Amino acid sequence: MQLEINVIDAFTDTVFKGNSAAVIVTYEWLDDTLMQSIASENNLSETAFIVVDDKGIYHIRWFSPLTEIDFCGHATLASAFVLFNKNLNVQSIKFSAKAVGVMTIVQTEAGKIQMDFPNRMPEKVDEIPESLSAGLSIAPAEVYRNTQAYFVIYDSESDVLNVVRDNEKLKQLAPYDVVVTCQATSEKYYDFVSRYFWPANGGDEDPVTGSIHTGLAPLWAERLGKNELVAYQASKRGGVLNCTVANDRVLVSGNAVQYLTGFITVEG
Repeated sequence: MQLEINVIDAFTDTVFKGNSAAVIVTYEWLDDTLMQSIASENNLSETAFIVVDDKGIYHIRWFSPLTEIDFCGHATLASAFVLFNKNLNVQSIKFSAKAVGVMTIVQTEAGKIQMDFPNRMPEKVDEIPESLSAGLSIAPAEVYRNTQAYFVIYDSESDVLNVVRDNEKLKQLAPYDVVVTCQATSEKYYDFVSRYFWPANGGDEDPVTGSIHTGLAPLWAERLGKNELVAYQASKRGGVLNCTVANDRVLVSGNAVQYLTGFITVEG
């Protein structure tokens, strides 16, 4: 069986930047084991699998090299990019995922792809887990948590950029990942910066993480007193995300660029 595969760099307009995701569209779901094997073979942050129903809603599932993921923003952006390119007259797409519900994706006049996600504002943690403190070389100023990750607040960009992690310690926080963040100071264009570590669920450091901004954006919106924010994820590849907090929704927008189109051959 041959399957078309597209690899897209998300949250960037430059190839080799942002976060790469593979996108595979099929008429019906592949076997779960096969999807996980494909994702492991691709060895990208995520591989997205898409099946459209008779109502035109695209059902999406995301797999890291290690496991199926409940929610992935950059692979949703990559998937929308592929579908928009296959359907040039379409300006809006609806995705559906079990853990997130229905998501409306649109192409903006500015040329970005805008995703409508649930607001996943984190809550402050009073007792910091020992494995979190021991897993980071710089002590947090504050810690928050939502259903996805621990949010470590630092006082300076140098802390975010220079913190060293112990992956074995951070794995003990499973199923939670860890994001470190602070208010941006060195670049006036950005409101806040972050880095995302997920050794328990996918790998070492994620290049750009759309889903975590459904927690980061409302957190910084509250702290900065503004609902329109520009975020920079300060990984080696880097990525820019435009975020709008609108009550119980967070709109996350970004660019994407095609890296690869091809076919894979699998048994199934």
